[in-house]
Amino acid sequence: MTSRNLVLCGCAALCILAASARSQDAKGGFVQTRGRELIGPDGRPLLLRGINLGNWLVPEGYMFKFEKGATSPGKIEEVINELIGPEEAAVFWSDYRDSYITRDDIRWIKRSGLNSVRVPFHYRLLTNEGSADGWNEDGFAVLQRLVHWCTEEGIWVILDMHCAPGGQTGDNIDDSWGYPWLLRSPNLQDQTVKIWSQLARRFKDEKAVIGYDLLNEPIAAYFDTLSLNRELEPFYKRIVAGIRMVDSNHVIFLGGSQWDTNFKIFGPPFDRNLAYTFHRYWTDTTEQELRQYLDFRDRYRVPVWMGESGENSNAWISGFRRMVERDSIGWCFWPYKKAESKSCLMTFSLPPGYASIVKFAETDRADFAQIREAMPDRALVRRVLHQIIENCRFENCSVNEGFVLALGLPPGGIR
Repeated sequence: MTSRNLVLCGCAALCILAASARSQDAKGGFVQTRGRELIGPDGRPLLLRGINLGNWLVPEGYMFKFEKGATSPGKIEEVINELIGPEEAAVFWSDYRDSYITRDDIRWIKRSGLNSVRVPFHYRLLTNEGSADGWNEDGFAVLQRLVHWCTEEGIWVILDMHCAPGGQTGDNIDDSWGYPWLLRSPNLQDQTVKIWSQLARRFKDEKAVIGYDLLNEPIAAYFDTLSLNRELEPFYKRIVAGIRMVDSNHVIFLGGSQWDTNFKIFGPPFDRNLAYTFHRYWTDTTEQELRQYLDFRDRYRVPVWMGESGENSNAWISGFRRMVERDSIGWCFWPYKKAESKSCLMTFSLPPGYASIVKFAETDRADFAQIREAMPDRALVRRVLHQIIENCRFENCSVNEGFVLALGLPPGGIR
């Protein structure tokens, strides 16, 4: 064999080995971790640039313009139930879920230049005590429909348990009873493991799903954090073990304590396919704000991902995004859509008469006499709620160009 042929054969062998290595990294088309990076199905590093689908499956009071009282998902549902009754309320929320995020929204997100979405969900979306097996098939169908759209459009998905049984945070965002009871209850922990295992069983073959963000912003800073923090990583290990019994394909994201900011609670990685996620709001846009996450990434050679940031000026968002990109950290800003707001990608108008709903929600309704006295005209309420469903649909939303530019996306408002 000539020297030239030997060189060609050697190059071919190296190409085959490289292709094989990429194939192993991608593990049959699933995103995987490799050292400090996420690796796409093509075997190349994947930098996530995404948006949170907040206020869709987990309604938030401030996004409904409720500044006091009805700030959690459960308290918002209480308001709607009092206004129109539980049967009409169930129809409203079903229509809301079908309208707030549609295939058109996912298509626009892809065309805008983003490559991923984080999907906050409430555990009650998936559970139903009245069913034979305890599962709410309609809730699973909502997630499955979204994953189908994202698969077709080429968008990556991270599923985020924003509200866990008993509450992991202890504030309005987890729909809890004012304390992270999840970290104190073996029964609630068993339920959480069961839900994640069921989700993993159903989504284990979905290649558009990058993975699972186990608990959003656990353990608020108001509580006995030293004691609660010690419980978090052992509980993460239990959830991961439950998932791995049915799903070895997907990345699992672990968030730090105190609003996903504190990585000191973590020891060495205990699974070969872990990534670690942090949230940062209202901080300086200096690398010092990222130092503990960068050090953790370097020490353990694992990926870190910024799962939430935003709710600030466009200048701040632009500066913070550029900073995390300089350190090769993927990001997912908050949120995609809100009513009458500039701090999001898409916005929609609230109908005339909505102020009467806000007034009712923020009125003291501690007893039934106060509920009756505060009740606005129900015919008006029904018209307003129906119009919200129409207004939040993609075709009736407008693009916030400043937010688009802050995320480094092409200008022009793709429609």
